Amino acid sequence: MYGSDDVLMTYLRVSQHMSRLFRCHFGRLQLTFPQALVLNVLGEEGPMPISVLAERTGSANSTVSGIVDRLEKLDLARRDRSGKDRRIIYVAVTDKYQALREKAEANVAGYFASVLSTMPPQDRDMVAQALLRLDEALLAKEKADGLCPDEGGQEG
Repeated sequence: MYGSDDVLMTYLRVSQHMSRLFRCHFGRLQLTFPQALVLNVLGEEGPMPISVLAERTGSANSTVSGIVDRLEKLDLARRDRSGKDRRIIYVAVTDKYQALREKAEANVAGYFASVLSTMPPQDRDMVAQALLRLDEALLAKEKADGLCPDEGGQEG
C-alpha cells in the first residue's frame, strides 16, 4: 500500500521527467513548453482572443500576451482584429507554424501521445483513471477548504 508521501514523491518525479522531456523536445524546435502549449491550443481550436487562450492554457492574460509577443517575432502566431468588433483581437497560428507542425512533432498533444504509446493500453487506462481521481480529490479538497476562490487558472 502506497502512503501519501510515496504518491507525492512519485507525482513530483513524473512532473520533473515530463518537464525535462518536453523542454528538450520543444527546445530542439526553438520553442519553450508554454509556447508549444499556446500553439497547440491555437492549432487545434483556431483563432481566439487572448483571454480565452489564457483560460484554455491555465495561464494569466499577461503571461499569454508575452508568449504571443515572442511567437509573433518567430512568425509562428499573429494577432488579427475582429471584423465585427475592432476592439477584439484574435490570435492565430501562421502558415510557418503549420509547416513546422507537419514536419516535426510540434504539438503538445501529439508529442505526449508518442510518449504514452510506449505503455500498454491497460497501463495508460490505469494512469488516466488514477489522474482523474486525483484531480477530483484535489478539487473536492479545494472546495471544502475554500482555497483559491478567485483564481481562474494557474500560471503557465
